[in-house]
Amino acid sequence: MEQAPDKTAVRPAATVILLRNRATDPAVLMGQRGARASFMPNKYVFPGGAVDPGDAAIDLSLADPTLTQLADASAEPPHALAAAAIRELWEETGQILGRPAPWPDAPRGWRGFAATGHRPDGTALEFIFRAITPRGHSRRFDARFFLAEADRLASDPDNFTHAEDELKHLHWVSLSRVRALDLPFITKVVLAEVEAYLTRGPAATVPFFRNDDEAHLVSRLAGRSPLD
Repeated sequence: MEQAPDKTAVRPAATVILLRNRATDPAVLMGQRGARASFMPNKYVFPGGAVDPGDAAIDLSLADPTLTQLADASAEPPHALAAAAIRELWEETGQILGRPAPWPDAPRGWRGFAATGHRPDGTALEFIFRAITPRGHSRRFDARFFLAEADRLASDPDNFTHAEDELKHLHWVSLSRVRALDLPFITKVVLAEVEAYLTRGPAATVPFFRNDDEAHLVSRLAGRSPLD
């Protein structure tokens, strides 16, 4: 029997994996979604969310190869995806990836960030993973996962007083213990990529879990598909 088409819109999204104590006991920043959340309730996740229309208007720089990899097979402007990642990080954790600078004309959605005396800085972001939410979920996202070192923050990594209440129990979790948390499947996959990154360094290509292409479930951005 032919499966009915999934009409749930896929929204572009961005996520930040903050990495701390890389040389000693690597840890990542995670928070728990609420029990009543419509998407992944109770799960521990990295901070992130959907791209807002205003994110495309944010002027920020990106380092290569992140800029090139984001542009590969993507209709979204790379700087919009990076801006969304930085904005969501600020909103959900109160952490600032930015540089000191006045921003008197900050657009709506960014005024709280601007009030800290910073403008967003995308040069710390490394694009390491992309995944589309599988069919059947109430919400679907085309999410780009960025890695950033905690020492690039312009804020105290242990201060979450400016965070909104979307994520609870914000804390740093050692990679050696993180799988004891209630994690979504895709988060476990991304964590494996982070661990590989720590062992071998940045990869030449970025894994892409399409979740809507039976022939090519996993491909590589800025490179050939492993199934070609």
